[in-house]
Amino acid sequence: MHGWIDTHCHLDAPEFTADIAAVRARAAANRVGKCVIPAVEVPAFGAARGLAHQFGDAYALGIHPLYVERAAEDALAQLGAALEAHAQDPHLVAVGEIGLDYFVPALNEQPLRGRQELFYREQLKLARRHQLPVILHVRRSVDAILKGLRDITVPGGIAHAFNGSRQQAEILMNMGFKLGFGGAVTYERATRLRELAATLPIEALVLETDAPDIPPHWLYATAEERAAGKPQGRNEPGELPRIAAVIGELRGIPESELMAATTQNALAALPGLTKLQSVP
Repeated sequence: MHGWIDTHCHLDAPEFTADIAAVRARAAANRVGKCVIPAVEVPAFGAARGLAHQFGDAYALGIHPLYVERAAEDALAQLGAALEAHAQDPHLVAVGEIGLDYFVPALNEQPLRGRQELFYREQLKLARRHQLPVILHVRRSVDAILKGLRDITVPGGIAHAFNGSRQQAEILMNMGFKLGFGGAVTYERATRLRELAATLPIEALVLETDAPDIPPHWLYATAEERAAGKPQGRNEPGELPRIAAVIGELRGIPESELMAATTQNALAALPGLTKLQSVP
């Protein structure tokens, strides 16, 4: 597979509705060969799947912790049915985006803390049943995520937007997970994250944009700038090579080496991507 792989890109987000074809074309022009589109709730399943087929990309199906409050009571059953229905679809590569979020205050209190933990564990069980890797949301929750993974073994996957400790990183690596790095690493103030990106074994790293979220520093407008009329830049998968250049500089390695390694890592984390190598 040639080019970069954006292992986490929400192409189905409303921010892209008006110009999705142009967004994906810009990414392709910047040598982003494949994007992985993780769904965040049941109503988004069709859009994520449709875009993956339209552009020759990959998708994942899951219920994001930020969406569990509004999820229907049969949402997990609907997810299970969708995984069963699309089990032979080569574009389906993971269960995701799933996980835990202890950053949002309401999600860190009952009853939503318990609800998101229930959804996380039940989705791990679905991943185990279907033998699919998982794409994990781990914001302020890595230890609880690890507990779930110890209790319910799944075929590896990616810890998206990883920002935990070195020890947590090593535990995830030993459990067969890759760690996603994206726009946050471009901020000089993110010293701990930049240290991880620079020093973790290269076998641990995959690249992502989380577009349209987590913009790199060159797209970010401060509150003062926004008040003065400067718009917030929109993150796109086409920004991935520039994000990668920051990581390459931190590690002191050329672009070609980083591209080869992170592509191989993405294929190892999400083996279904290998089925798409011949898809234009």
